Amino acid sequence: MLAKIYTAAIDGILAIPVTIEVNVVPVRGEAPTHTTIVGLPDNSVKESQSRIMAALGNIGIMFPKEEITINLAPGDIRKEGTGFDLPMALGILMANRLFPDEQTARYMILGELSLDGSLRPVRGALPIAIKARELGYDGLIVPQQNVYEAAVVNRLKVYGATSITQVVDFFNGNTEALRPTEIDTRAEFFAHANTFELDFADVKGQENVKRAFEIAAAGGHNLIMVGPPGAGKSMMAKRLPSILPPLSLSESLETTQIHSVAGQLKGGTGLITERPFRSPHHTVSQVALVGGGTNPMPGEISLAHNGVLFLDELPEFSRASLEVLRQPLEDRKITVTRSKYSLEYPCNFMFVASMNPCPCGYYNHPTKPCQCTPGQIHKYLNKISGPLLDRIDIQIEITPLSFSELSRTQPGESSATIRERVIRARQIQEERYREHPGIHCNAQMTPALMRQYATPAPEDMSMLREVINRLQLSARAYDRILRLARTIADLEGAPDIQTHHLAEAVGYRNLDRETWGE
Repeated sequence: MLAKIYTAAIDGILAIPVTIEVNVVPVRGEAPTHTTIVGLPDNSVKESQSRIMAALGNIGIMFPKEEITINLAPGDIRKEGTGFDLPMALGILMANRLFPDEQTARYMILGELSLDGSLRPVRGALPIAIKARELGYDGLIVPQQNVYEAAVVNRLKVYGATSITQVVDFFNGNTEALRPTEIDTRAEFFAHANTFELDFADVKGQENVKRAFEIAAAGGHNLIMVGPPGAGKSMMAKRLPSILPPLSLSESLETTQIHSVAGQLKGGTGLITERPFRSPHHTVSQVALVGGGTNPMPGEISLAHNGVLFLDELPEFSRASLEVLRQPLEDRKITVTRSKYSLEYPCNFMFVASMNPCPCGYYNHPTKPCQCTPGQIHKYLNKISGPLLDRIDIQIEITPLSFSELSRTQPGESSATIRERVIRARQIQEERYREHPGIHCNAQMTPALMRQYATPAPEDMSMLREVINRLQLSARAYDRILRLARTIADLEGAPDIQTHHLAEAVGYRNLDRETWGE
């Protein structure tokens, strides 16, 4: 008998519908049972036969002595992961008439089987739920641990099962075996959208650096901090998400989808409510950073989508790993192409980095002398290529706090207060670029938009030319200064760029000065 069960495979961050066809043919005499799985299965799918045999045996169902052929259609798409265990087991049972097939066509099913018949969570439940709704299925059956993420999709009944026994009973007509999930995950999203564990109020002093973070958040600008150890670089970077605009529902859905595919969602988690903050170690490989691998997975830059990617001690990262960031920073997406596949992952993130000013770490330190020569300082800085540095708008130096500043008990300005100003500036930019698809903030301005919205008055342009010549700023600093000045003006609510906006923007291009490090 032939049976069909419906599920899906993950391709990038999208789901592709898969039909599992199971055909059973009785064997003669004492011939051993033989199971063949076709349709480009990977090793984890091939191993499912052993898990299915043990699971069915432990719930009191003997594995049938038949010739079993399982086809995962379409056959030209590689099938990976353990989520096919449950639908394949159900297909075998249905082919042996252990439950009717009238109901299964209305559901998409996925789940990994334990040897005792219980279900384990799988990756990618959210994109599969989106695909199930798109194709018009009545419901989706998933392991109980995946219920919260799948229930994010409205207009789709999501059933959480703890064992294959529950699913079999459900298809045999026991509607009490599985009940649709009644969780309003979207209401929970809005209830927790503005809760943060870290706050800029904890940061003492460093007002100029906090101002740089506010400008970066308001315009979506990338930022690098240069300062000695213990100056507070990591502390402030970790608080950046608390002053960024809150995630919209569509941004949260897209971000949650990426983390679902990567298996990064914790059990009981619905929509992600905070902007992601990813901080990989400097030993991270290129594949771990951009994604891909033998079993393709989103990398750190995609897990930071709609959030922040923080690279601490930037020069310690390998040159090859840093150089792969150049194209994603420009295009805000990454295409991973290998001999057997080509995938595209979104990666629209704010890039924040920190580094010591020199090998010993104490160049420009107010009390500790630097032991490095100018040549050593420039060699250290040159570990970061010009094209990568060109994509970082704000370059800010940090000096350590004095004892009087450290011992001050009065808290600093809170993240909530800073965030209000950031949101107002972002609203101005959204209104400005509403007729330009794909442009949402000043950091994304094209040259044409810069000529339209970020051109100073003639007298201010003359001043800027004089400053650039006097400070020996590099040519790449010009566009960055104008973008920053536009954001500073937006924070003030000023319609045009003024002299003091340009002056402040120039102060954030320290590493571009030809004399830096001498």
